[in-house]
Amino acid sequence: MFKKSVLIVMAAALVLSFASCKKKEQPAAPAAGGQAPGIYIPPGEPQVIVPDSVKGKWSAVDLIIQDKTTGKSEVAKVNIGGDYKIPGSTLKVQVVDFLPDFKMEGTVITSSSNDLNNPAARVNIYDGDKQIFKGWLYSKFPAIHPFQHEKYAVTLKDAIKKA
Repeated sequence: MFKKSVLIVMAAALVLSFASCKKKEQPAAPAAGGQAPGIYIPPGEPQVIVPDSVKGKWSAVDLIIQDKTTGKSEVAKVNIGGDYKIPGSTLKVQVVDFLPDFKMEGTVITSSSNDLNNPAARVNIYDGDKQIFKGWLYSKFPAIHPFQHEKYAVTLKDAIKKA
């Protein structure tokens, strides 16, 4: 009888030890920018890949620059790879990349096509020499990760194809 009890206790201990040794999984990152829920994104900068079907096909973007204090806005044409100094301020907007059909899968950002299905421009914004914003502006979804500033709003309006 004693041997049977010892065997049952040992078997229970063995089962519990296997249960506690279960492989720990990486926590899923929250869904963002088209990423499927439950996909783990390792830390670090996403990789931007501009497909050959898009590369060199777009020359510039139209940005809406709004002065929040006066309510006035202007449309500024900024070349891709170029920058624009906001008049009357120390702010400069640099357009790094443009993707006509923005798509993010894991740590890769690319364009699904050359059609304006989900236009996005990657911009850096500087106040003097200090970078104050680095991110994407979406023309169809301007409220997603917008540029935050007390006086100015910068949004993507449109893109200009090369002639």
